[in-house]
Amino acid sequence: MTLSIDYVSPLPPVRSGISDYSRDLLIELAQLADVRVIQVPDQPVEDDLVERWHPVPAERCGEDGRLPVYQMGNNRHHVGVLELAMQRPGIVTLHDLVLHHLLVERTLAEGDLDGYRRQLIEDHGWIGEMAGRARRWGETGSATLFELPAHRSLIRRQRGVLVHSRWAAELVREDNPDLAVRAVPMAMPLGEPADAGAGKAFRERYGLPTDRPLLGSFGFQTPIKRTEVVIEALALPELAAAHLVIAGEVSGALDLEARIDRAGVADRVHVTGFLDYDDFLAAIGACDVCVNLRYPTAGETSASLLRVLAVGRAVAVSDYAQFAELPDEFAVKVPLGEREVRSLAAQLGQLLEQPDRLATMAAAARDFVRRRHDPTRAAQAVVDACAELGRLDPPAERPLDVPPPTTLTWLELGGRMRVSGGEAPWAPGELRRLRVSMTNDGACRWLPTTEEAGGVLVELQWRSHLEGAAVDRAWADLPREVVPGDSYDFEIETRRPLDAEALVIEPHVIGVAGFSSLGGPRWVQDLAG
Repeated sequence: MTLSIDYVSPLPPVRSGISDYSRDLLIELAQLADVRVIQVPDQPVEDDLVERWHPVPAERCGEDGRLPVYQMGNNRHHVGVLELAMQRPGIVTLHDLVLHHLLVERTLAEGDLDGYRRQLIEDHGWIGEMAGRARRWGETGSATLFELPAHRSLIRRQRGVLVHSRWAAELVREDNPDLAVRAVPMAMPLGEPADAGAGKAFRERYGLPTDRPLLGSFGFQTPIKRTEVVIEALALPELAAAHLVIAGEVSGALDLEARIDRAGVADRVHVTGFLDYDDFLAAIGACDVCVNLRYPTAGETSASLLRVLAVGRAVAVSDYAQFAELPDEFAVKVPLGEREVRSLAAQLGQLLEQPDRLATMAAAARDFVRRRHDPTRAAQAVVDACAELGRLDPPAERPLDVPPPTTLTWLELGGRMRVSGGEAPWAPGELRRLRVSMTNDGACRWLPTTEEAGGVLVELQWRSHLEGAAVDRAWADLPREVVPGDSYDFEIETRRPLDAEALVIEPHVIGVAGFSSLGGPRWVQDLAG
């Protein structure tokens, strides 16, 4: 029985790698399944694609038992895809494991901080709530963008998820053990190998020397592509003769000009901006080696990297995440950390002196694309996975398995305290045994005293009067963790000092504050009565 697919993705002229991917994949899918294209709301589709695929409105997605198949990316072009996938679950291809940037685009960019926080709480529990609070306080760093993927509520509604690397599949399974996940190759047409004449013409057109080694960095340039590492490496002796072409739009978060000037390599770095497809391929062909470093990663398989391999060029990649899966036959692996710049310079410098090795790596790169990413094979893998997963029901809804926060990180400490044996009147000098019960009514775990940072210690403070200074203190350890809803009871002997008129008993977070300043309990007794 032929599989009936409703295909949902941005399409050209939308400027997105996923729209180009879909244009190529649809041709192959149509040979293997009954494919209908769903038009993403408020997005244009090129006339020739309309004529070929006759897209239908989004409200028809999934009708008559057809299987929705969504192409999900991490930018504003996928808002409509996300909304439809939430309403009409099917199978989602995660081109990026991290969808936090998309969340920012559809909430914070529209001034909707509350919507941002609600979504993070749904996807990440209390951790998401804290990240949302940090945004309210003005935190705009990139850590949460990559550490909180903001995709759980989407993918846990689907019958299955497709990704493009084993690493990505393992990561999704680790966090979502009930979800069916399959790794399928990304389709990439092989095309023609590098054309020496086109490469030479490109160099001449952009003022690049024709007799010097040329490195290339391709695609949208953001801080995570580590272009600054390549620029710093260019300043080292091993690459003193090399030039670098940076082909693609440059993010406003990346001050390339300043970095180039600081490195003293302005005469050897050439920034072209966005290139059309033919110039893009010519630029790859003009290079000797292409660089595709990445950290952190959103789990994506880089289409620009595959195009480099298809043209037939060796690559330097970060020895990290999905890029570590690339074969050594054509990929130079660069370690992250303090050795990154020197390792990149040393490995590329050595490689540029070995033209025979470069030619062998170029052939291996094209052979890899031919074998692994052939569009026909990729389409068959997608159809096979969809036929298998399409028969499944979405996993049953279950609560997020996010352990409660601790007193190390959480600054709201709800609770109750009860003390017996300390009733007034209490004669000066009298020794008593107090029985203390502390109940955790809050959202976080109280860590034991042995944890030190974030651990809890109980203070008994004798005061000259209720608002007076302390005249004596005693301390009691919290020997175990107290989870929300649990209580801890203990006894302690103490003698009323002669000059004390009040007793305060209060737990403290070591190195932070007393519970009462964080909304938690303390017990106060006036002993003068």
